[in-house]
Amino acid sequence: MGGLQSFGPVEPEPNEPLFHAPWEKRALGLTLAMGATRQWSIDQSRAARESLPPATYLSSSYYKIWVTALENLMVQRQLISREELADGRSRMSPVKLARTLKPEDVPRALAAGSPTIREAQAPARFTQGQHVRAKDWNPFTHTRLPRYCRGKRGTIVSVHGFHVFADASAQGRDESQWLYGVRFEGEELWGSFTTASAVYVDCWEPYLEPA
Repeated sequence: MGGLQSFGPVEPEPNEPLFHAPWEKRALGLTLAMGATRQWSIDQSRAARESLPPATYLSSSYYKIWVTALENLMVQRQLISREELADGRSRMSPVKLARTLKPEDVPRALAAGSPTIREAQAPARFTQGQHVRAKDWNPFTHTRLPRYCRGKRGTIVSVHGFHVFADASAQGRDESQWLYGVRFEGEELWGSFTTASAVYVDCWEPYLEPA
């Protein structure tokens, strides 16, 4: 929620543990295990979390959001029913999965990750040092463009290459776009009262236009 008015400053917890309760570790494990089944992409998983109703999102802890999104994804793909979630009793027949993540394969799978870089299909529109503006848009579908930098001016500081476009991937479409590192000055984002010097945001080409 960083950068949105009335949410206050980010206050890091000193010596914060990786997990605040045992169930959080299990929530992460279940999310990774189900992600490995290839029933959905990582972008669809993120979209499921970030598209929860505001009242649910704002009242939930970090891993509660993960669990709720995972439940929704599994229900949508008929891997589980709401009735099964409610009482913990299996009713549906098991679904054959494309892949299962075995315990001994976890370290290797996490280390390998899922590369998103692709072969470029067109030349990059922007170059390092160029001034750009993030589009002021509010799409009906999921986007990774932070709300606080929409309509704001920035400078291209790096060209990361041609990568899977998260917005399209979240909708199940195979599409790639140029990805840039953009520096937004703190005052440009939040005015003269901010204490932030600058914020760096990775932006896909469709997010940007010449300033």
